[in-house]
Amino acid sequence: MIGAPKGVGQEKLFSTLREMLNPKHPLYQLAERMPWAEFERSFKSLYSHTGRRAKPVRLMVSLLVLKQMYGLSDETVVAQWVQNPYYQYFSGAEVFQWDFPCAASDLTHFRDRIGESGVQKILEVSIKLHGPEALEEQVIADTTVQEKNITYPTDLKLIARLLRNAGR
Repeated sequence: MIGAPKGVGQEKLFSTLREMLNPKHPLYQLAERMPWAEFERSFKSLYSHTGRRAKPVRLMVSLLVLKQMYGLSDETVVAQWVQNPYYQYFSGAEVFQWDFPCAASDLTHFRDRIGESGVQKILEVSIKLHGPEALEEQVIADTTVQEKNITYPTDLKLIARLLRNAGR
């Protein structure tokens, strides 16, 4: 009888996300570089010791960062968190989760709790992590979505102006 190769068995079935995921993935590396303890210290005073337990600060900050990085809505980032193990690792989960981490409305409550200064702090930390290459010397504004001041021959305002000028 041929035996199973060594090291292949059910022990891999119950591995942690740290062991299962690729350490070269950008979110994996970003999770290692983020100053999670700094966020915990900054927002600690905003939490009460009584009442229902709040969601972890790391989870809420990571969801806001992911939302911003990928241009997602609150509902979408929460839904994708369930599907993406890298999102889960980034937010501090040790093993893969099958349930939603929170309700999408919890992100709104968290933003209200930390205020504009807290959101600004998260933005500043993300800029520092990317180093000087994140700072641009020149900002290019795309104005292609602005309404142009063009009058077409079929516009009513052009006809109204012709009628006004004809009445003079």
